Amino acid sequence: MTTPTLKGLTVRWSLTQAPAGAAQALRDYVAETSHSRFTGMAGLRFKTWRMREGEWFEGTYVFASDQARDDFEREFRAGADEAPGSKLVGSGPVLIEPWEVVAVAEGWDGFAASPRG
Repeated sequence: MTTPTLKGLTVRWSLTQAPAGAAQALRDYVAETSHSRFTGMAGLRFKTWRMREGEWFEGTYVFASDQARDDFEREFRAGADEAPGSKLVGSGPVLIEPWEVVAVAEGWDGFAASPRG
């Protein structure tokens, strides 16, 4: 039996040379714009925004199919240097990496979907 797999994509920016205030600007951008852009997006299972302030900021995407991930990745790569994250940190992504999700376990407390929750 073949188990369907989910397809992931990581896009990471370095914050080591980012301007002062970049971390808060990224938090605000996610809360005010990006979260709603990706909520309900066709082909996307979920997206998580992660950050280590002063080190890196990333978007972690999980797609329902190879095609959905490949289409998104192709479009993103074409405009990566002009993406909102790139503009806020002052440089393009240092990593764009596709990967496979082996499994996801949802804990008792479930997912919190709010960017300010």
